Amino acid sequence: MEVGRDTRVLVTGGSRGIGAAIADAFEARGCTVGRVSRSGEPAGDVSDRESIGRAIDGFGQVDVLVANAGIAHYLPFTEMPPELIERLTSVNWLGTAYTVQAALPGMLERGRGHIAIVSSGAGIRSFPGAAVYGATKAAQRGFGEALRHELKGTGVGLTMVYPGQIRSSLHEHEKERMPDWYKLDRAVPAEPLAQGLVEAVEKDRRELFHPSNVRLLRIVHGVRPALADAMLRRIMDRSAAP
Repeated sequence: MEVGRDTRVLVTGGSRGIGAAIADAFEARGCTVGRVSRSGEPAGDVSDRESIGRAIDGFGQVDVLVANAGIAHYLPFTEMPPELIERLTSVNWLGTAYTVQAALPGMLERGRGHIAIVSSGAGIRSFPGAAVYGATKAAQRGFGEALRHELKGTGVGLTMVYPGQIRSSLHEHEKERMPDWYKLDRAVPAEPLAQGLVEAVEKDRRELFHPSNVRLLRIVHGVRPALADAMLRRIMDRSAAP
């Protein structure tokens, strides 16, 4: 679809990190952009179905929806409190479903629009310490892949986004307990990902990977998971694929 001055874009989790970079990229193209967060404009909580519904209704017509809001908590599953499991699920997975469910009817009625769902490389192949986080991201992946097919012929497109390690505040609250394989100096800027998403929306691309090694991980893991483990041990750390 065409992206420009008449395009209205709504980005959840748009106040910082990847979401802010995505919102900035669409604004640079002249789009009207709403940055949804609990204290944003419009204000909305994706884990609350009524709250995110009000935020989307208040923004008005949505031409491009970017379901980006998400949180991370990395812990071995045996140490993960039940309330964190529920919180990760309600924000990352249910929040995506609630957001799309609120915006999609208007797109279908107009016969045009685009949805982008920001998952994670962990949705393709998760890591020790990220069992629950990876599960929520894999749920987004399965949802988006099926929904793209359901939307065929409606005029509404869908792009799945798989970021790797991106410079953001996603793990600010847990730096001290991050697994050995997580190296902050390997994180890449969010801006190229954001620019890539604008292009992906314009060209109705099925998927977007950033950086490129996330695409390689998907290919290798899909062909032979054991080979992907060997690759991760070599590139990252043995703790990434014991």
